[in-house]
Amino acid sequence: MGAGKRSLTTVTMALACAAAILAAPGVAYANPTPSPTPTPTPSSKPASTKDLEAIRKRLDKLYHDAAVATDAYNAAEEKTEKQSAQIVELARAIVEGQEKLDRLKDRAGAAARAQYRSGGLPPEAQLMLSDDPQDYLNGAGRARQGEQATKGMLAEMARTQKDLKQYAKDASAQWKKLEANRKAKAEAKKKVTQQIAAAEKLESELEKEEKEKLAELEREAAAKAQTAWLDSGVLEDVKGEATVAGKKAVEYATEQLGKPYEWGAEGPMTYDCSGLTSQAWASAGQTIPRTSQEQWKQLDRVDIKDMRPGDLIIYNPDASHVAMYIGDGAIIHAPRPGRTVTVAGAGSMPILGVVRPTA
Repeated sequence: MGAGKRSLTTVTMALACAAAILAAPGVAYANPTPSPTPTPTPSSKPASTKDLEAIRKRLDKLYHDAAVATDAYNAAEEKTEKQSAQIVELARAIVEGQEKLDRLKDRAGAAARAQYRSGGLPPEAQLMLSDDPQDYLNGAGRARQGEQATKGMLAEMARTQKDLKQYAKDASAQWKKLEANRKAKAEAKKKVTQQIAAAEKLESELEKEEKEKLAELEREAAAKAQTAWLDSGVLEDVKGEATVAGKKAVEYATEQLGKPYEWGAEGPMTYDCSGLTSQAWASAGQTIPRTSQEQWKQLDRVDIKDMRPGDLIIYNPDASHVAMYIGDGAIIHAPRPGRTVTVAGAGSMPILGVVRPTA
Protein backbone atom coordinates (compact mmCIF):
# COMPACT_ATOMS: atom_id res chain seq x y z
CA MET A 1 0.00 0.00 0.00
CA GLY A 2 1.37 3.46 -0.91
CA ALA A 3 1.99 6.25 1.58
CA GLY A 4 -0.96 8.21 0.18
CA LYS A 5 -3.27 5.25 0.79
CA ARG A 6 -2.07 4.86 4.37
CA SER A 7 -2.65 8.60 5.02
CA LEU A 8 -6.16 8.41 3.61
CA THR A 9 -7.00 5.41 5.81
CA THR A 10 -5.68 7.22 8.90
CA VAL A 11 -7.80 10.27 8.15
CA THR A 12 -10.91 8.14 7.60
CA MET A 13 -10.43 6.29 10.88
CA ALA A 14 -9.89 9.56 12.77
CA LEU A 15 -13.06 11.07 11.35
CA ALA A 16 -15.03 7.91 12.13
CA CYS A 17 -13.85 7.98 15.74
CA ALA A 18 -14.80 11.66 16.06
CA ALA A 19 -18.26 10.99 14.66
CA ALA A 20 -18.78 8.12 17.08
CA ILE A 21 -17.85 10.32 20.07
CA LEU A 22 -20.12 13.14 18.96
CA ALA A 23 -23.03 10.74 18.48
CA ALA A 24 -22.61 9.05 21.87
CA PRO A 25 -25.29 10.08 24.42
CA GLY A 26 -24.36 11.84 27.68
CA VAL A 27 -21.17 13.35 26.41
CA ALA A 28 -20.60 16.88 27.62
CA TYR A 29 -17.91 19.37 26.68
CA ALA A 30 -16.42 22.13 28.83
CA ASN A 31 -16.22 24.22 25.71
CA PRO A 32 -19.48 24.45 23.70
CA THR A 33 -17.43 24.48 20.51
CA PRO A 34 -15.05 21.54 20.66
CA SER A 35 -11.66 21.83 19.03
CA PRO A 36 -11.57 20.10 15.64
CA THR A 37 -9.80 16.77 15.43
CA PRO A 38 -6.36 17.42 13.96
CA THR A 39 -5.88 15.95 10.47
CA PRO A 40 -2.69 13.90 10.13
CA THR A 41 -0.21 15.29 7.70
CA PRO A 42 0.26 12.93 4.74
CA SER A 43 3.65 11.27 4.76
CA SER A 44 4.00 11.91 1.04
CA LYS A 45 2.36 14.13 -1.54
CA PRO A 46 0.91 12.83 -4.82
CA ALA A 47 3.47 12.88 -7.58
CA SER A 48 3.53 16.11 -9.52
CA THR A 49 3.11 16.27 -13.29
CA LYS A 50 6.84 16.77 -13.58
CA ASP A 51 7.47 13.66 -11.46
CA LEU A 52 4.96 11.62 -13.48
CA GLU A 53 6.59 12.74 -16.72
CA ALA A 54 9.91 11.46 -15.39
CA ILE A 55 8.19 8.19 -14.45
CA ARG A 56 6.67 7.96 -17.95
CA LYS A 57 10.09 8.33 -19.53
CA ARG A 58 11.55 5.79 -17.11
CA LEU A 59 8.81 3.31 -18.00
CA ASP A 60 9.39 3.91 -21.70
CA LYS A 61 13.07 3.12 -21.18
CA LEU A 62 12.36 -0.05 -19.21
CA TYR A 63 9.84 -1.35 -21.75
CA HIS A 64 12.15 -0.38 -24.61
CA ASP A 65 14.97 -2.38 -23.06
CA ALA A 66 12.55 -5.27 -22.55
CA ALA A 67 11.64 -5.07 -26.26
CA VAL A 68 15.32 -5.20 -27.26
CA ALA A 69 15.84 -8.22 -25.03
CA THR A 70 12.69 -9.81 -26.44
CA ASP A 71 14.10 -9.44 -29.96
CA ALA A 72 17.32 -11.08 -28.78
CA TYR A 73 15.33 -13.92 -27.23
CA ASN A 74 13.24 -14.42 -30.38
CA ALA A 75 16.35 -14.39 -32.57
CA ALA A 76 18.06 -16.98 -30.38
CA GLU A 77 14.88 -19.07 -30.39
CA GLU A 78 14.70 -18.95 -34.19
CA LYS A 79 18.37 -19.89 -34.53
CA THR A 80 17.96 -22.70 -32.02
CA GLU A 81 15.10 -24.17 -34.03
CA LYS A 82 17.07 -23.96 -37.28
CA GLN A 83 20.18 -25.49 -35.74
CA SER A 84 18.19 -28.30 -34.17
CA ALA A 85 16.70 -29.07 -37.59
CA GLN A 86 20.17 -28.99 -39.18
CA ILE A 87 21.52 -31.36 -36.55
CA VAL A 88 18.67 -33.78 -37.25
CA GLU A 89 19.46 -33.62 -40.98
CA LEU A 90 23.16 -34.20 -40.34
CA ALA A 91 22.37 -37.16 -38.09
CA ARG A 92 20.21 -38.63 -40.84
CA ALA A 93 23.01 -38.07 -43.37
CA ILE A 94 25.50 -39.79 -41.06
CA VAL A 95 23.24 -42.82 -40.66
CA GLU A 96 22.63 -43.06 -44.42
CA GLY A 97 26.32 -42.55 -45.14
CA GLN A 98 27.30 -45.32 -42.72
CA GLU A 99 24.78 -47.70 -44.30
CA LYS A 100 26.15 -46.89 -47.74
CA LEU A 101 29.70 -47.45 -46.54
CA ASP A 102 28.72 -50.83 -45.09
CA ARG A 103 27.20 -51.86 -48.44
CA LEU A 104 30.32 -50.77 -50.30
CA LYS A 105 32.50 -52.73 -47.89
CA ASP A 106 30.39 -55.84 -48.48
CA ARG A 107 30.78 -55.44 -52.23
CA ALA A 108 34.52 -54.90 -51.88
CA GLY A 109 34.77 -58.01 -49.74
CA ALA A 110 32.84 -60.04 -52.35
CA ALA A 111 35.21 -58.82 -55.10
CA ALA A 112 38.23 -59.76 -53.01
CA ARG A 113 36.85 -63.25 -52.39
CA ALA A 114 36.19 -63.71 -56.13
CA GLN A 115 39.78 -62.77 -56.91
CA TYR A 116 40.99 -65.23 -54.29
CA ARG A 117 38.98 -68.04 -55.89
CA SER A 118 40.64 -67.34 -59.24
CA GLY A 119 43.91 -68.17 -57.55
CA GLY A 120 45.29 -64.70 -57.95
CA LEU A 121 47.37 -65.90 -60.95
CA PRO A 122 48.86 -63.34 -63.31
CA PRO A 123 47.01 -62.93 -66.65
CA GLU A 124 49.81 -64.67 -68.69
CA ALA A 125 49.59 -67.80 -66.57
CA GLN A 126 45.82 -67.87 -66.78
CA LEU A 127 46.00 -67.62 -70.61
CA MET A 128 48.51 -70.53 -70.85
CA LEU A 129 46.41 -72.73 -68.56
CA SER A 130 43.17 -71.95 -70.30
CA ASP A 131 41.63 -74.69 -72.55
CA ASP A 132 39.81 -72.02 -74.59
CA PRO A 133 41.83 -68.86 -75.25
CA GLN A 134 38.75 -67.04 -76.60
CA ASP A 135 36.83 -67.88 -73.49
CA TYR A 136 39.74 -66.57 -71.44
CA LEU A 137 39.84 -63.31 -73.42
CA ASN A 138 36.12 -62.85 -72.90
CA GLY A 139 36.64 -63.48 -69.23
CA ALA A 140 39.56 -61.09 -69.17
CA GLY A 141 37.36 -58.37 -70.64
CA ARG A 142 34.81 -58.99 -67.95
CA ALA A 143 37.61 -59.00 -65.40
CA ARG A 144 38.82 -55.58 -66.62
CA GLN A 145 35.28 -54.28 -66.32
CA GLY A 146 35.12 -55.72 -62.85
CA GLU A 147 38.46 -54.14 -62.00
CA GLN A 148 37.24 -50.76 -63.19
CA ALA A 149 34.07 -51.22 -61.17
CA THR A 150 36.13 -52.15 -58.13
CA LYS A 151 38.26 -49.03 -58.53
CA GLY A 152 35.11 -46.95 -58.81
CA MET A 153 33.69 -48.65 -55.76
CA LEU A 154 36.83 -47.98 -53.74
CA ALA A 155 36.78 -44.33 -54.82
CA GLU A 156 33.15 -44.12 -53.76
CA MET A 157 34.06 -45.65 -50.41
CA ALA A 158 36.75 -43.01 -49.93
CA ARG A 159 34.28 -40.21 -50.78
CA THR A 160 31.68 -41.66 -48.43
CA GLN A 161 34.20 -41.86 -45.61
CA LYS A 162 35.23 -38.27 -46.28
CA ASP A 163 31.56 -37.17 -46.27
CA LEU A 164 30.98 -38.95 -42.96
CA LYS A 165 33.90 -37.12 -41.38
CA GLN A 166 32.57 -33.79 -42.67
CA TYR A 167 29.04 -34.56 -41.44
CA ALA A 168 30.42 -35.37 -37.98
CA LYS A 169 32.47 -32.17 -38.00
CA ASP A 170 29.47 -30.08 -39.08
CA ALA A 171 27.27 -31.70 -36.45
CA SER A 172 29.80 -30.89 -33.75
CA ALA A 173 29.96 -27.26 -34.89
CA GLN A 174 26.16 -27.02 -34.92
CA TRP A 175 25.98 -28.43 -31.39
CA LYS A 176 28.36 -25.71 -30.20
CA LYS A 177 26.27 -23.01 -31.90
CA LEU A 178 23.12 -24.53 -30.45
CA GLU A 179 24.52 -24.42 -26.93
CA ALA A 180 25.72 -20.84 -27.43
CA ASN A 181 22.27 -19.76 -28.60
CA ARG A 182 20.61 -21.57 -25.72
CA LYS A 183 22.75 -19.52 -23.35
CA ALA A 184 21.97 -16.32 -25.28
CA LYS A 185 18.29 -17.20 -25.12
CA ALA A 186 18.47 -17.75 -21.36
CA GLU A 187 20.31 -14.46 -20.85
CA ALA A 188 17.79 -12.58 -22.98
CA LYS A 189 14.90 -14.16 -21.08
CA LYS A 190 16.46 -13.11 -17.80
CA LYS A 191 16.87 -9.55 -19.01
CA VAL A 192 13.31 -9.38 -20.35
CA THR A 193 11.82 -10.54 -17.06
CA GLN A 194 14.04 -8.16 -15.07
CA GLN A 195 13.06 -5.12 -17.15
CA ILE A 196 9.36 -5.95 -17.09
CA ALA A 197 9.46 -6.65 -13.34
CA ALA A 198 11.14 -3.29 -12.71
CA ALA A 199 8.52 -1.49 -14.81
CA GLU A 200 5.63 -3.27 -13.12
CA LYS A 201 7.08 -2.50 -9.68
CA LEU A 202 7.38 1.18 -10.59
CA GLU A 203 3.77 1.27 -11.78
CA SER A 204 2.50 -0.66 -8.76
CA GLU A 205 3.84 2.04 -6.43
CA LEU A 206 1.58 4.67 -8.00
CA GLU A 207 -1.80 5.63 -6.60
CA LYS A 208 -4.91 5.19 -8.75
CA GLU A 209 -5.07 8.91 -9.52
CA GLU A 210 -1.39 8.92 -10.43
CA LYS A 211 -1.87 5.98 -12.79
CA GLU A 212 -4.73 7.78 -14.48
CA LYS A 213 -2.64 10.93 -14.83
CA LEU A 214 0.28 8.88 -16.16
CA ALA A 215 -1.98 7.27 -18.78
CA GLU A 216 -3.16 10.75 -19.74
CA LEU A 217 0.43 11.94 -20.14
CA GLU A 218 1.17 8.91 -22.35
CA ARG A 219 -1.84 9.70 -24.56
CA GLU A 220 -0.81 13.36 -24.76
CA ALA A 221 2.77 12.47 -25.76
CA ALA A 222 1.53 10.07 -28.45
CA ALA A 223 -1.00 12.60 -29.77
CA LYS A 224 1.62 15.35 -29.86
CA ALA A 225 4.02 13.16 -31.84
CA GLN A 226 1.27 12.05 -34.24
CA THR A 227 0.11 15.64 -34.81
CA ALA A 228 3.65 16.81 -35.54
CA TRP A 229 4.10 13.91 -37.96
CA LEU A 230 0.86 14.67 -39.80
CA ASP A 231 1.56 18.42 -39.84
CA SER A 232 4.82 17.73 -41.65
CA GLY A 233 2.74 16.80 -44.70
CA VAL A 234 4.25 13.34 -44.81
CA LEU A 235 0.97 11.70 -45.86
CA GLU A 236 0.11 14.12 -48.68
CA ASP A 237 1.68 11.87 -51.32
CA VAL A 238 0.81 8.54 -49.71
CA LYS A 239 -1.75 6.95 -52.01
CA GLY A 240 -0.54 3.36 -52.22
CA GLU A 241 -3.21 0.67 -52.55
CA ALA A 242 -2.86 -2.59 -50.64
CA THR A 243 -2.09 -5.73 -52.62
CA VAL A 244 -4.21 -8.87 -52.21
CA ALA A 245 -1.60 -10.28 -49.80
CA GLY A 246 -1.37 -6.95 -47.97
CA LYS A 247 -5.15 -6.91 -47.46
CA LYS A 248 -5.01 -10.43 -46.02
CA ALA A 249 -2.22 -9.41 -43.64
CA VAL A 250 -4.16 -6.34 -42.48
CA GLU A 251 -7.30 -8.43 -42.06
CA TYR A 252 -5.42 -10.90 -39.87
CA ALA A 253 -3.91 -8.14 -37.73
CA THR A 254 -7.32 -6.50 -37.34
CA GLU A 255 -8.81 -9.77 -36.07
CA GLN A 256 -6.25 -9.78 -33.25
CA LEU A 257 -7.33 -6.42 -31.80
CA GLY A 258 -7.80 -6.60 -28.05
CA LYS A 259 -5.58 -9.64 -27.53
CA PRO A 260 -2.90 -9.27 -24.82
CA TYR A 261 0.75 -8.53 -25.43
CA GLU A 262 3.08 -11.31 -24.29
CA TRP A 263 6.79 -11.20 -25.01
CA GLY A 264 8.00 -14.05 -27.20
CA ALA A 265 4.43 -14.93 -28.27
CA GLU A 266 3.28 -15.57 -31.85
CA GLY A 267 -0.41 -16.15 -31.21
CA PRO A 268 -3.04 -17.20 -31.51
CA MET A 269 -4.10 -15.79 -28.12
CA THR A 270 -1.18 -13.46 -27.31
CA TYR A 271 1.49 -11.64 -29.33
CA ASP A 272 4.57 -9.52 -29.12
CA CYS A 273 5.11 -6.84 -31.77
CA SER A 274 7.01 -8.91 -34.35
CA GLY A 275 5.02 -12.04 -33.51
CA LEU A 276 1.94 -10.18 -34.70
CA THR A 277 3.46 -8.88 -37.94
CA SER A 278 5.18 -12.16 -38.86
CA GLN A 279 1.99 -14.17 -38.28
CA ALA A 280 -0.12 -11.64 -40.16
CA TRP A 281 2.06 -12.05 -43.22
CA ALA A 282 2.25 -15.82 -42.76
CA SER A 283 -1.56 -15.84 -43.01
CA ALA A 284 -1.14 -14.09 -46.37
CA GLY A 285 1.24 -16.82 -47.55
CA GLN A 286 4.46 -14.89 -47.04
CA THR A 287 7.19 -15.95 -44.61
CA ILE A 288 9.12 -13.04 -43.11
CA PRO A 289 11.78 -12.85 -40.37
CA ARG A 290 10.58 -13.36 -36.81
CA THR A 291 12.09 -10.26 -35.18
CA SER A 292 11.67 -6.55 -35.86
CA GLN A 293 15.42 -6.13 -36.25
CA GLU A 294 15.66 -8.87 -38.87
CA GLN A 295 12.54 -7.56 -40.61
CA TRP A 296 14.37 -4.24 -40.90
CA LYS A 297 17.54 -5.89 -42.16
CA GLN A 298 16.07 -8.36 -44.63
CA LEU A 299 12.87 -6.90 -46.08
CA ASP A 300 12.71 -4.41 -48.93
CA ARG A 301 12.75 -0.80 -47.75
CA VAL A 302 10.35 1.76 -49.18
CA ASP A 303 9.92 5.51 -48.76
CA ILE A 304 7.10 6.66 -46.51
CA LYS A 305 5.47 8.37 -49.49
CA ASP A 306 5.31 4.98 -51.24
CA MET A 307 3.98 2.94 -48.32
CA ARG A 308 0.70 1.08 -48.54
CA PRO A 309 -1.48 -0.93 -46.13
CA GLY A 310 0.29 -4.11 -45.07
CA ASP A 311 3.74 -2.52 -45.06
CA LEU A 312 5.63 -2.66 -41.78
CA ILE A 313 6.82 0.46 -39.97
CA ILE A 314 9.97 -0.07 -37.92
CA TYR A 315 10.46 2.12 -34.85
CA ASN A 316 13.38 3.37 -32.75
CA PRO A 317 17.00 3.69 -33.87
CA ASP A 318 17.69 0.08 -32.86
CA ALA A 319 14.64 -1.31 -34.74
CA SER A 320 13.22 -2.62 -31.47
CA HIS A 321 9.54 -2.22 -32.39
CA VAL A 322 7.39 -2.91 -35.44
CA ALA A 323 3.79 -2.21 -36.44
CA MET A 324 1.62 -2.79 -39.50
CA TYR A 325 0.46 0.22 -41.49
CA ILE A 326 -3.29 0.03 -42.20
CA GLY A 327 -3.80 3.33 -44.04
CA ASP A 328 -4.93 6.86 -43.16
CA GLY A 329 -1.88 7.42 -40.96
CA ALA A 330 -2.75 4.55 -38.60
CA ILE A 331 -1.09 1.31 -37.48
CA ILE A 332 -2.02 -1.88 -35.67
CA HIS A 333 0.57 -3.12 -33.18
CA ALA A 334 1.18 -5.03 -29.98
CA PRO A 335 2.61 -2.22 -27.81
CA ARG A 336 4.13 -3.68 -24.64
CA PRO A 337 3.44 -5.77 -21.51
CA GLY A 338 0.19 -4.87 -19.84
CA ARG A 339 -1.35 -3.65 -23.09
CA THR A 340 -3.36 -5.24 -25.89
CA VAL A 341 -3.14 -5.26 -29.67
CA THR A 342 -4.48 -1.86 -30.66
CA VAL A 343 -4.76 0.83 -33.33
CA ALA A 344 -2.47 3.85 -32.95
CA GLY A 345 -1.10 6.77 -34.92
CA ALA A 346 1.75 5.76 -37.20
CA GLY A 347 3.73 8.81 -36.12
CA SER A 348 3.17 8.37 -32.39
CA MET A 349 6.61 6.78 -32.01
CA PRO A 350 9.98 7.60 -33.59
CA ILE A 351 9.98 6.01 -37.07
CA LEU A 352 13.16 4.37 -38.33
CA GLY A 353 11.75 3.35 -41.71
CA VAL A 354 9.26 1.29 -43.69
CA VAL A 355 9.76 -2.21 -45.07
CA ARG A 356 7.66 -4.32 -47.40
CA PRO A 357 7.32 -8.11 -47.47
CA THR A 358 7.49 -9.25 -51.09
CA ALA A 359 7.07 -12.65 -52.72
